[in-house]
Amino acid sequence: MQTGKYLSSLVSGNIPMQFLPVILFVLGAAMAFSTGTSWGTFGIMLPIAAAMAANAAPELLLPCLSAVMAGAVCGDHCSPVSDTTILSSTGAKCNHIDHVTTQLPYAATVATATSIGYIVVGFTYSGLAGFAATAVSLIVIVFAVKKR
Repeated sequence: MQTGKYLSSLVSGNIPMQFLPVILFVLGAAMAFSTGTSWGTFGIMLPIAAAMAANAAPELLLPCLSAVMAGAVCGDHCSPVSDTTILSSTGAKCNHIDHVTTQLPYAATVATATSIGYIVVGFTYSGLAGFAATAVSLIVIVFAVKKR
C-alpha cells in the first residue's frame, strides 16, 4: 500500500526529521496504550516507520525502529486493557485500576526521559548521546521528585 512512502512525503517538508524518532515513540506508545498490545503495534508501525525513515531520513532508520518498539512496550505496560496488566493485577490479587494507577507514575517518568533521549538522538545521530541524555534526565527527574 506504500503507506510509509506516502507518510514520509507528507512529513518530509512539514516536520524537522530530527523529531521523527520521538514522534514515532509517542505514536507507538499511544497506539499500544489504546489497543493493549505491543506486538500488534510492532506489526502495524514497524513497516510504516521503516519506510518513512528510509525515504525521509535514512540515518535515523535504527533510532526510528527502536523508538517504535520502545513506545509500544511503554504503551502496553501502561494500558489498562493489556493482557499483561490484567494478569499482573489478578495475580497480585489487587484492584485492577489501582494497579494501573500505581504503574503510571513510574512509566511516565521513564517515558519522559526516553523522549528526551530520542530528541537528542535525532539531532546528534548518536545512540550513545541519546543514552547519556536519557540517563541524565532520569537522574534529574528522580532527584527533583525526591526533594518533594
